Amino acid sequence: MTLHPIDRHESLTKTEFLEHYFKPQKPVILERAIEDWPAFEKWDLAYIKSKAGDKEVPLYDDRPVSHEDGFNEPHATMKMAEYIELLQKEPTKYRIFLWNVLKEVPELQQDYHWPDFGLRLMKKLPMLFFGGQDSYTFMHYDIDLANIFHFHFHGEKEVILFDQSQNDYLYKIPHSLIVREDIDFKNPDYDKWPALRKAEGFTGKLSHGQVLYMPEGYWHYMRYITPGFSMSLRAIARNPKNLGKALYNVLIMRHFDTLMRRWKGQAWIDAKNQKAIDRTHAKLGLSS
Repeated sequence: MTLHPIDRHESLTKTEFLEHYFKPQKPVILERAIEDWPAFEKWDLAYIKSKAGDKEVPLYDDRPVSHEDGFNEPHATMKMAEYIELLQKEPTKYRIFLWNVLKEVPELQQDYHWPDFGLRLMKKLPMLFFGGQDSYTFMHYDIDLANIFHFHFHGEKEVILFDQSQNDYLYKIPHSLIVREDIDFKNPDYDKWPALRKAEGFTGKLSHGQVLYMPEGYWHYMRYITPGFSMSLRAIARNPKNLGKALYNVLIMRHFDTLMRRWKGQAWIDAKNQKAIDRTHAKLGLSS
């Protein structure tokens, strides 16, 4: 893989962001964009524990997808206070994924402002994500191919990004939003996954208070270097092709995949995993 550093700026005007990053669909990290938010001073694990400790939260780990799993179905649940204590005590693979802060703890809305990046943000969907040291998300892209603003708090996180033009090299799983889950993007095995040598993307690290812009449909792998959490705000895809893909994913693809899991069970998952290799290598003239 060839990974270029993600551009970094202390801040950008709306015009600069739209011209240099949104229009060319290029990622960027803003280093000092939210220092006027109360959350910049207040949001850490202890604060979230004090405000949401009694909430039951969904937990996910890095186990491979099973036909028994529902779409975005959690692997476990835990009280937020217990989960944060676990994060602070020892490394854990458990992550919180897509936790709706507006719905669960409305009080936290007072700690941030809706930023004006020149895009209309979906105000009902501010989502929080938590992870322990060295936990990570599989390489994936979001079902709605949205423009995503990812605000990081408490600690450090590493990100690797690819745009949709890299699909031929990433071992994408058919009828899904992920690549082969046994690829270690932190230390890829090019003998096992030779197509990855051709992949070209971006990488960077996020620290407390920094904001990552991920353009429409970008693949993203995220690894927590230390325990921490992030909030994502999103704006609907503007590119008609991406908007069409989003509608297909939401209305057809995920329901078809769920149906096939119920009908064929683990054989469906196994067949998709094999097709990811066969199709990728066939396109590039590689032997499987």
